[in-house]
Amino acid sequence: MFDAVVVGGGAAGMMAAITAAERGKHVLLLEKNAQLGRKIRITGKGRCNVTNNCEPRTVIESTPGNGRFLYRAVNHFTPQDTMDFFEGLGVPLKTERGNRVFPVSDNAHDIADALWKKLKKCCVEIRQGNVKEVLTENGSVIGVRTENDVFEAPSVLLACGGASYPGTGSNGDGARLAEKLGHTIIPMRPSLVALTSDDEDCPAMQGLSLRNCGVTVTDNEKKKKPVYTDFGELLFTHFGLSGPTILSASAHMRHMAPGRYTVTLDLKPALTPEQLDQRLLRDLEKNKNRNFSNSLDELLPQKMIPVVVRRSGIPPEEKCNTITREQRAVLLDVLKHFTVEISGFAPLSGAIVTAGGVSVKEVDPKTMQSKLIPGLYFAGEILDVDAYTGGFNLQIAFATGHAAGENL
Repeated sequence: MFDAVVVGGGAAGMMAAITAAERGKHVLLLEKNAQLGRKIRITGKGRCNVTNNCEPRTVIESTPGNGRFLYRAVNHFTPQDTMDFFEGLGVPLKTERGNRVFPVSDNAHDIADALWKKLKKCCVEIRQGNVKEVLTENGSVIGVRTENDVFEAPSVLLACGGASYPGTGSNGDGARLAEKLGHTIIPMRPSLVALTSDDEDCPAMQGLSLRNCGVTVTDNEKKKKPVYTDFGELLFTHFGLSGPTILSASAHMRHMAPGRYTVTLDLKPALTPEQLDQRLLRDLEKNKNRNFSNSLDELLPQKMIPVVVRRSGIPPEEKCNTITREQRAVLLDVLKHFTVEISGFAPLSGAIVTAGGVSVKEVDPKTMQSKLIPGLYFAGEILDVDAYTGGFNLQIAFATGHAAGENL
């Protein structure tokens, strides 16, 4: 018999178990993996972007998926509280570009291990087990059933994650448990994910990384209205586009359909069209006796030159001193408006974050308790809440976990 059972040993589950145990609750933490915090240990390329050093309102504004639901939780357990919590556990933190917070060690294991040590210190009982059913009686929670055991408790928290990175244990099990109990599940879809394209130029440039690239996403169903603009790193892949700017962009593409969205790249964002035209004039003059295809080495990465040459319509063998103003204008347009039509999202299994999950309309935002089943709680990615990159999603996990832990 326990006071509370927490299902899922990720960021939200561990925070909830710690918070409840510090209130004197006898807590059981059930995790299907042999190791806690599997996803934490790989997040941020193994560095763990633990939160964002910002005001609570910025977290809410950076959460396109039901950000208002988080108002109480994020204001009650703020990014500053998250930073104080981990530094109090002996993990020094640092703030980098975009207010992203990382451990000074750049080692995600330090975050996961600190949580594990705190769980042990708080006498949380940790067991490996896969929950098959949340048990109820007279409409209220009375415990959980695993493959081999039944654990009784008047409070159960589902913090099983979404359906991204299934190798870490997040395979949608939590949503299925909630659905069995009558909760509405918003269909899960990828967020913070690479984009696919049928454009043959993407595999032709596979592996090419652009570090300083302007990125604009337009919605073709809404008169090519821009839905996202950014500047930074982008990667061409065999299936389409990836990299930090693209992952961020994907969170703004809420209703994906083939051909709906176009990504437009500004390959020379530091130059105005007039400045770039002068640069082109100088380069063409400098290479006036060379073929056009051999004149772009200083302007573009080698892998991109054949693609830009073809898109410009200028014959590769044309001499630079014969290129007309009209041809130069087309080339300039290609450089400032390099378009890639998007066919869809990469698979959910490769997404950093899952959008969709338990409908927040059925969850009390103050306590994270189900409005349908007394004693049932939710926290973290299982909820239909998703944010942009930058540490916001982990902050949401910690804040909702803390809110649930205070009420288990």
